[in-house]
Amino acid sequence: MKITVVGTGYVGLVTGTCFAEFGVNVACVDVDAEKISVLQKGRVPIFEPGLEEMVRRNMAEGRLSFSTDLKSAVEKALVVFIAVGTPQRDDGSADLTYVREVARGIGGAMNDYKVVVTKSTVPMGTGAMIREILQKEAPHGVEFSVASNPEFLREGSAIEDFIRPNRVVIGADDPKAVAILKELYNPLYLIETPFLITNVVSAEMIKYASNAFLATKISFVNEIAALCEKVGADVHEVARGMGLDHRIGRLFLHPGPGYGGSCFPKDTLAVLTVGRNHHLEMKVIAAVVAVNDAQIGRMVEKIRTMTEGLRGKRVGVLGLSFKPNTSDIRESPAIRIIQEIQKEGARIRAFDPVAIHEARRVLQEVDYGTDEYDTASGCDALVLATEWNQFRNLDLPRIKKLMRQPVMIDLRNVYEPEDLRRQGFRYTAVGR
Repeated sequence: MKITVVGTGYVGLVTGTCFAEFGVNVACVDVDAEKISVLQKGRVPIFEPGLEEMVRRNMAEGRLSFSTDLKSAVEKALVVFIAVGTPQRDDGSADLTYVREVARGIGGAMNDYKVVVTKSTVPMGTGAMIREILQKEAPHGVEFSVASNPEFLREGSAIEDFIRPNRVVIGADDPKAVAILKELYNPLYLIETPFLITNVVSAEMIKYASNAFLATKISFVNEIAALCEKVGADVHEVARGMGLDHRIGRLFLHPGPGYGGSCFPKDTLAVLTVGRNHHLEMKVIAAVVAVNDAQIGRMVEKIRTMTEGLRGKRVGVLGLSFKPNTSDIRESPAIRIIQEIQKEGARIRAFDPVAIHEARRVLQEVDYGTDEYDTASGCDALVLATEWNQFRNLDLPRIKKLMRQPVMIDLRNVYEPEDLRRQGFRYTAVGR
């Protein structure tokens, strides 16, 4: 089977590469000629563990190619995935400009039956919109199907999530499209992956509902953490006790500076917008967003208290990406916290294993360290903002000697409070 993936961003590149790993012939298409040129040389413009090696291997074996020629790629494919960006508009809604443009291009290039599949996260009703565009643009008599196949990839472990997923959701309204997509995912039947077959709009809703629920768990545990600090409880023990209940589960009950990245912030706001458009107030999700926004202020207050005022203080920040194992800084709590404490006069020295290049584009007047120890040198406080593995086992006596004041604000609860205090640090965490 030959397929085309339109869009070589995070979702499109991982999707195309992993399908090639399944033995499928994949053409990845993008309008960004510079990005395609980089990919044709076997270099990956994003950081995702294992992805570059997989891209090079499948290119060498002839299953994966990159092009700017949408027409040729669509003509040769049976399945065409739309994996372009759906950025957030000022009102919180998803901007479907790129989806519409790609749908028009696909329609004009269709020469025989195709299954056109949305992989991008799109609001409910987008499948119907794509169908209308294809009906208008496709040559008379050419048949097609429209389907939704949402992605559930976690940045930093996307390859594992694609190859060994919790489930595959296929939203389609005709049996032919379902059969083709099930054949495409045939390798996953061997590992007994659950498949959910539903209609298009339900598949679109599943993606939003899943992300909104996970964001809810994060905001919930952060609000519980705030209460734990007031009453003297340890949020780690509380979360562990909750998570042992199988109805609740232990995942996403980790307190911290709030959720970020390319999905949760954008998708929760999109759900609120869709609700408003249908005259429905989404009260729970609205509260989730409000708690997450307020969490940045709570973290800034921790830093302010521990430094006894931020003006003129030198603050080291470890971690800039929104989570470990990615270079993605979109809606990163670390970035937002730095921007806020800069407003209060703090001087920032920061380090991240892979995200410094991206951070330079958005952060002004930040001094970047060469590693965690260089970053801590001469600082009045050290903020652990992203829990990269190399930050989990710091040489604390060395850190203490390097710092002007031995103050650590652990926003990811990596260290045990008593251990740090025993070594002479003034230490605070979240909910402990």
